[in-house]
Amino acid sequence: MPDPNRMPDPNRMIASFPLAVLLLDPAMVVAAVNPAAEQLLGQSVRRLVNRPLEQVLVFDEPLIVSRLADAQTHLVARKVRVGLAGQSARALDLMTAPVAHHPGWQMLVLHEMSGVEGLGDDVHGAGEGETGALRAPEVLAHEIKNPLAGIRGAAQLLDRKLGEADRALTGLITAEVDRIAKLIDTMQSLSRRIREPAVPCNLHVAIRRAEAIIAASDAASDRGVVPVREEFDPSLPPVMANPDALVQVMLNLMTNAREACEGRDEGMGGRQIMIRTRFASGIQVHSRGQRALRLPIEVRVSDNGPGVDPTLRDHIFEPFVTAKKHGQGLGLALVQKLVREMNGRITHDRDEEGGWTHFRLHLPVAGSVAEDAPEKRDPQEKEAGKGR
Repeated sequence: MPDPNRMPDPNRMIASFPLAVLLLDPAMVVAAVNPAAEQLLGQSVRRLVNRPLEQVLVFDEPLIVSRLADAQTHLVARKVRVGLAGQSARALDLMTAPVAHHPGWQMLVLHEMSGVEGLGDDVHGAGEGETGALRAPEVLAHEIKNPLAGIRGAAQLLDRKLGEADRALTGLITAEVDRIAKLIDTMQSLSRRIREPAVPCNLHVAIRRAEAIIAASDAASDRGVVPVREEFDPSLPPVMANPDALVQVMLNLMTNAREACEGRDEGMGGRQIMIRTRFASGIQVHSRGQRALRLPIEVRVSDNGPGVDPTLRDHIFEPFVTAKKHGQGLGLALVQKLVREMNGRITHDRDEEGGWTHFRLHLPVAGSVAEDAPEKRDPQEKEAGKGR
């Protein structure tokens, strides 16, 4: 048993550090990284170590490169545009420090302050830090919904007395009332303080359930079916999640992917959606006052649409941020909230060269976190996920 009174080993302290740390040798080659760096860079330690820094990070600002070459100086820079391997450039805070008594060696610390995790960190329930904009619907929803119901009823009564030419107006009133009510429902979901119980469940069952819902919706409309390519790892263990919330997350991501690639015709390669599941070692999160939690199960939802507007990419998980003409900007905010309640994380990146947009969902393995409700199990938990 470890001795709680013994001072922690320095290596263990760096491994527990919540910010990404890279150790660079005098030749600017990555000598070591901590788990937070693996998570931020999306690469395992084996892929990062012994690689020149220029192959791992690409800095838009040449001055940063020249300052890094001088290993004996401290460097602090905020919101530096950094290109990560296989990902689009992101704004990161950067700090360097020389290693004492080891000339030429330096520590590079990276920290992301963006809207990629834009709803705040208080995912374990309500607190003083909750965003006021997300708490307001709890107070106002009841007062707003009552008159909305009255307006809708009055519009339906008028509809019975009007001629065909005027019914378009009452139809517009009814449709707008329904839209506002749906907006309030979504905001209430965002401000909900009670976490849904997480239980062991089969990831592929949730994905297939979401696919079936979208397929049924497509069959009932004239939009046409967008084929979904699956690349599933059938050996993945159950994840710790709420089954209904997981289906909702997949529905949102797949619906967004479907809408994103609707403009693609056959001459452009056609509309394509791909869902991939895999074991991604090295991904973990650090919660205040808790041990590091590994999130080794990755679900990637990809589409070959034009991608998110670059000016919005750092804010797409924030409420009311959307590139859709008729969107409310709440879908991805709700997705992030549901994912974080399951102790998971969701990120977004764009592969400009390949023409793909990726949303990556990382979840814990069942048994790695406490089970919230042992009596609630996914009835289809034993089904194995297999690719088509």
